[in-house]
Amino acid sequence: MKDSQPFWETRTLDQLSTEEWESLCDGCGRCCLQKIQTEHEHLVRYTRVACRLLDVNSCQCTNYWRRKSLVPECITLNADNINEFDWLPESCAYVRVKEKRGLAWWHPLVSGDPQTVHDAGISMQGKALSESYIHPDDFPSLVIEFDRD
Repeated sequence: MKDSQPFWETRTLDQLSTEEWESLCDGCGRCCLQKIQTEHEHLVRYTRVACRLLDVNSCQCTNYWRRKSLVPECITLNADNINEFDWLPESCAYVRVKEKRGLAWWHPLVSGDPQTVHDAGISMQGKALSESYIHPDDFPSLVIEFDRD
């Protein structure tokens, strides 16, 4: 007999299998954006500049399983370190599950369609620029704000 509730509503992040953990990623691409923080602020600001491995059209990493070796500063988010990344957007499924807020209607696990994250305007599809074409000095002029979740 199957559980009547989805796994993200019945278990904590540290209880998820690798497959379940990976399925929580909604494919928005926000965590792959370059971030800046000034010395006098503790606030992390997102830019429209995406990691060179992010396909800015699909919002998928072009080499996900080798990303850490190709981009050493790339983070590997897991249940043990999620609290270290207070800059994750409120819309992030990992944040929402950790805070027991459930998944949004546009999340592919809820909608059944990976396109809804794009249709809802949550993803960076059509909004991000590859860092391959942007000089780091220009990052501050490309700061963006997200709507509150």
